[in-house]
Amino acid sequence: MNNGPYLVKRISLAVLVLNVTGSLVYLLAVSPSWMRPEEKGLNSITGEPFVWAVFALPIYATFLLLNLIWGFFIVKQRQWRIGRLWVLVALIWLVAIAVDFAHH
Repeated sequence: MNNGPYLVKRISLAVLVLNVTGSLVYLLAVSPSWMRPEEKGLNSITGEPFVWAVFALPIYATFLLLNLIWGFFIVKQRQWRIGRLWVLVALIWLVAIAVDFAHH
């Protein structure tokens, strides 16, 4: 019995949940670098971009690697329907990044 496609489906659901959780952790981690409403219009020179990068880049790199490996296995197993989850994850990350950049 070939459990390969079934295993890819289960792993894909787990990776989807992991990505949703990771995008929320990302937003929580970078939220201290968001501009406060009372500071709107001020041009302050602070270390916020560096603080943002210290928290954001490791999360980006981890999930980029995870999702590239996941995409490789989707293609290898020819699970094109699961590829839709992969695209959904990309959209989730785009929304998370848009929310983050909207607060800078």
